[in-house]
Amino acid sequence: MSQPAASALAPLPFELVYDDGEPLETEWHIFELPLLQEVIGQAMGEQGRTDFYAGMNMFVYYSVEQAREVAEEEAKRLTKKKAFRGPDVFWVGGVDRSRKRKVWIAWEEGGRLPDVIFEMLSPSTAKKDRNDKRDLYSRVFGTAEYFLYEPETHKLEGFRLAGLFYQPIQPDENGRLWSEQLGASVGLWHGVARRALQIREDDWLRLFRPDGSLVPTEAEAERQLAEAERRRAEAERQRADAERQRADTAEAELARLRALLAERGKP
Repeated sequence: MSQPAASALAPLPFELVYDDGEPLETEWHIFELPLLQEVIGQAMGEQGRTDFYAGMNMFVYYSVEQAREVAEEEAKRLTKKKAFRGPDVFWVGGVDRSRKRKVWIAWEEGGRLPDVIFEMLSPSTAKKDRNDKRDLYSRVFGTAEYFLYEPETHKLEGFRLAGLFYQPIQPDENGRLWSEQLGASVGLWHGVARRALQIREDDWLRLFRPDGSLVPTEAEAERQLAEAERRRAEAERQRADAERQRADTAEAELARLRALLAERGKP
């Protein structure tokens, strides 16, 4: 993993750029990125981890030189930008989750850079994601795992760093890719995603537990708990109804026997 330049410890001679104002590529991206960020947090919570940070559509500064290039490109309002901004979604382990961050600045994080990166490919970014970014993530970031998903073709790829080069992660029988860093599998799930008051049904990149079950969002987990409670209450009601019916049947039988005895006892 790259280390911060010594000059980065001193105040920068330029202003860091926190946002370039460019919208996400498509409506699908608007739903997918926060969805993936959330379920990463959910997966960590299930594992009892709090020492992590999951970022989405956030600038990642790995060197002062790169930060200067970004600042210069934004100052010149260039339409074709060459300097690296950041990945779609990333995860870093072993860091303070509660720290407030507008961007990820490696030299303020002890040299730490993303351990897992997700890129959502599009026709305009696929070549750069597969080549330039892949080389940057392996050789400069030292990112342990790199996942790429192309929503138009539903193609999912994953790579694990071995030395300076990435090796493909082999899919399981469900086409999912195991992430050693996240302790979960990366795979596709078809269903409804929610964002604010909007909903959209599509194929989404999600995380799955080791047993194959889906890592739910917070809202999904709440609905699952509510459904489990409803089923428990229904089962309790049915048990109470059955118990009451048994009591009624026993009482009726007792009354019948008493009547029979009374009938036999008549002179």
